[in-house]
Amino acid sequence: MNLHRAATLASSVAGAVIVALDGTVLTVAQPALQRDLSASFAQVQWTSTGYLVAVASLLVFSGRLGDAYGHHRVFALGMLGFGAASAGIGLTSGVGWVIGLRVVQGVFGALLQPATLGMLRAAYPPDRLRTPIAVRTGAIGLAAAAGPVLGGVLVSGPGWRAVFFLNVVPALVFGLLALTLPAARSRPSPARLDIPGAVLLAATLACLVHVLVQLPHSGWTLGGEAFLVLVVVTGAAFVRHERRTASPLVPPDVVGSAAVTGALTVLVIASAALHGTLFVATFVLQDDLGYDPLHMALLSLPLAALMILAAPSAAVLLRRVGPRRTTVAATAVLAAGIVVLGALSGGAVSLCTGFGLLGAGFGTVMVTATHVVVRQSAAGSAGVAGGLQQTAMNVGPVLGVAVAATLGGLGHGYALPLYVLALVAAVGAVAGRVLPERSVVTINHVRQGDRARLPARG
Repeated sequence: MNLHRAATLASSVAGAVIVALDGTVLTVAQPALQRDLSASFAQVQWTSTGYLVAVASLLVFSGRLGDAYGHHRVFALGMLGFGAASAGIGLTSGVGWVIGLRVVQGVFGALLQPATLGMLRAAYPPDRLRTPIAVRTGAIGLAAAAGPVLGGVLVSGPGWRAVFFLNVVPALVFGLLALTLPAARSRPSPARLDIPGAVLLAATLACLVHVLVQLPHSGWTLGGEAFLVLVVVTGAAFVRHERRTASPLVPPDVVGSAAVTGALTVLVIASAALHGTLFVATFVLQDDLGYDPLHMALLSLPLAALMILAAPSAAVLLRRVGPRRTTVAATAVLAAGIVVLGALSGGAVSLCTGFGLLGAGFGTVMVTATHVVVRQSAAGSAGVAGGLQQTAMNVGPVLGVAVAATLGGLGHGYALPLYVLALVAAVGAVAGRVLPERSVVTINHVRQGDRARLPARG
């Protein structure tokens, strides 16, 4: 691996880890933040909701910015801005400022996330993408496992502000590093940015995420229904605009690819099934079975461990049996894990087995589907593809939690939402059938010197 690729992979992993850590450690820090700033529960909730709405609504447009002006440049801007917003949150004294700066942090998070995949697509030949994507996924799994522990240590010691200061130095280091990489000095693309399309898509996603986030807490309300109508109206307007404009936000070579669409669908389904299951399991284990948070965290460790181990295994499976078989098998494992957890009254061995199956299945799906999205998209659309992948990974979890909370509120116990979520995961296996049986040459306008290196199968 040459120096440029090593630095690109390190930057990609660092960006993904910072975002993953930020979300997990904040959950631990929120009670302390609420007490220290005398905030209401709704205000604390908006420290997460404001960030999520901002990041989800801008991911695709941010990816398009990377395609136009260079992924390293956009990544650097996102990292430096994310670090600055984090420092601001750590220094502020009012919850209103925390909420506002979390929204700003979401904007910069939206800039850096698609670029973490766009940089890899630009730096590596298509036949060598499996390993860097697996490394990135394994690092995310490690961050998810370490986040609650690290957050607990920081909150118990220096306090909740240290959770945000944690981001500052790595964001500064890797943001500046990205500016030194050769791709950061590439000339801007002459392609026109689709601003109306970006606004319509941002409005659609913002309204959708807002509805899904509020549903578990408020149920169906008149305001929620109004936002849902806005989702339909702005979504329809976005589709109509994209079909008519000469420079669409989402290029036809991306949205018209059955493999990319299928992989994105699988990511939404799998992440919805996983996070919906974790939502149910958290309440059942703590409220019904009496486990304290530490005991529950120990029982769920197999999820993180197997997710980390699944990343390199998925890279091997991709090469040997191809994306389709790998995805179908992995979603079946994910569904089996949910079914095992459906008997939540079981002992520790049963619970650990269920969590382990969740991690193995989801980790494999994440590597495989992400590989398909990035590889099957043209290099000039890698940022948009990365933005769509990140959008799927943001919308899926809130969708899964909304489904779990709604079904749980019907009064039939925890078994119903878990078995429905297992069925949802099984649907992912059906969606995975449209993925390529083997990795094929991408729809990429490759450089002439790279053609000889593109294999017929991966």
